[in-house]
Amino acid sequence: MDLGTNTFHLLIAEGNIDNFHEIVHEHIAVKLGEGGINKGTILPVPFERGITTMKQFSKQISDNNTHCIKAIATSALRNAANGKEFIERVKTEAGIDIEIVDGNREASFIYSGVKASGLLSDRNSLIMDIGGGSVEFIIGNQSELIWKQSFEIGAARLMERFHHTDPIPPASIEALNLYLENCLTDLFNAVEQIPVDDLIGSSGAFETFAELVDNSFDLKKTKTFHFENGDLTRITDQMIRSTHAQREGNKSIVPVRVDMIVVASLITRYIMQKLNLTEVALCTYSLKEGVLAEMMG
Repeated sequence: MDLGTNTFHLLIAEGNIDNFHEIVHEHIAVKLGEGGINKGTILPVPFERGITTMKQFSKQISDNNTHCIKAIATSALRNAANGKEFIERVKTEAGIDIEIVDGNREASFIYSGVKASGLLSDRNSLIMDIGGGSVEFIIGNQSELIWKQSFEIGAARLMERFHHTDPIPPASIEALNLYLENCLTDLFNAVEQIPVDDLIGSSGAFETFAELVDNSFDLKKTKTFHFENGDLTRITDQMIRSTHAQREGNKSIVPVRVDMIVVASLITRYIMQKLNLTEVALCTYSLKEGVLAEMMG
């Protein structure tokens, strides 16, 4: 289980990481950080949504005779003042032990997931995972993880801070870009020391970008997807200029990303332009597959 700020994921599988069979693959838009992400708390309504979802997961785990169980919690729960209360209630009511991981451990799992997809090569890639609470950046190749860091600048945090009207106004975009410039100094220093050849977006918003580019894109059958030159720029431009109604009416955008896709587009565009990266790919494997690789290892 990957218990993120926006979405709770449940993956039940058997086999080995190179050839595993999915038995259950659920993703529920819990929106745990709704209204409280920048206040360091989980508000009552999303709190109860999370508890209900964990009870549902518990039933599916039991129904499928699952023996080895791991639940990983990230930004929202590790930063919330009432995160411990949530974990205790899940243990009592759903019988699931939740492990909170720090940003470095989260980044390591993401690298392992991307590596398991087979997308990495001998070249150094910059992996970016845009979550609701945090964004992880990893530099690595198929042989090694070279550098990693987690930044508390996830889409839910950026949206609450900068995206209040639709379309997002130029002044808000400028303010967001300046904020990223100030927050990501460590990343820029790392890339100066360790040049990267391409950008790999790990699941999340990049899956939506792929669906917007290619109507035939099938998430269930795809591990990796390479964006053609200019496609990602075109799609992110559309998202940045769009209204809520336009995004809501687009069948390629799942409801939980209808609003957050705007700030996700902005951070993606910012990184591409700042680091002059034109070659971009999607990896549908992420943290949960990285955890699975460790469990099956």
